[in-house]
Amino acid sequence: MKILNLATRKSPLALAQSELVAAHVRAALGVEVELFKMITTGDRQTEWSLEKQGGKGLFTSELEESLLSKETDLAVHSSKDLPGTVMAGLTVSGYMPREDARDVLVMREGISEVNHIATDSPRRRMQLTRLKPNALFTTIRGNVDTRLRKIAEGAADATVLASAGLKRLGISTWPGLIFKPFELTEMVPAVGQAAIAIETRSDDALIFTPIFDSPTAKTLSLERSIQAHLGGGCQSALGVHVDNDILYFFHEKTGIKQVLLNPLDWIDVSETAVRLLKRFGF
Repeated sequence: MKILNLATRKSPLALAQSELVAAHVRAALGVEVELFKMITTGDRQTEWSLEKQGGKGLFTSELEESLLSKETDLAVHSSKDLPGTVMAGLTVSGYMPREDARDVLVMREGISEVNHIATDSPRRRMQLTRLKPNALFTTIRGNVDTRLRKIAEGAADATVLASAGLKRLGISTWPGLIFKPFELTEMVPAVGQAAIAIETRSDDALIFTPIFDSPTAKTLSLERSIQAHLGGGCQSALGVHVDNDILYFFHEKTGIKQVLLNPLDWIDVSETAVRLLKRFGF
């Protein structure tokens, strides 16, 4: 039986997501899958500000290089970490079914007004500024457990985490903390948020694409097309999310926008992305 090597980061969330993908591939293709655990530049440079250093590829490049060298056969990413375009010779072959994409405000118990928020995300900071114009912002890095512990210990009044990541780690409560999900009209998620992306060599796409979730691939195609046309990455204050037939869009230049999509919008997502961006003033 052929053994497939699956490239993954070593963080607890990355490993949890990769185990989900590995189990799915084993069942769908009848092959053995082993995790090939890697440390990316973004993992090593824990003191870097992703906004200042630039976030494109920091959590994906090493995994992509392992695919190109044929050291691994597929790579698992949090879709929101993916740049607008992937390395030549590679493709995003599919996605696991998307979880709840909302962001969650995680605040210390006993706080009547959140005035100090720890986040490294320009997208979250810009939207929070609209909700809480007097808030002070500071940076925070580390895995989910580390961030929760820091807030519980008083490093800040609150932080913001993805609902999907909390669910995949089995975290619904934390001593001394309160979890409050944002509505999509308050905080537009990042492109691809809550979706697990599976990247492969382009030549292998026909093997993997049929076994993954087509509705998620459909919505991500439009989100990623808008991101690519804008040139945005995780250092950009950009939010794009498709929920059912509604597209939610956030950019620091426009604020939050909502558009009702129709079936014709899916015929050519690149053309739709350009038209929507023109409508938003780009």
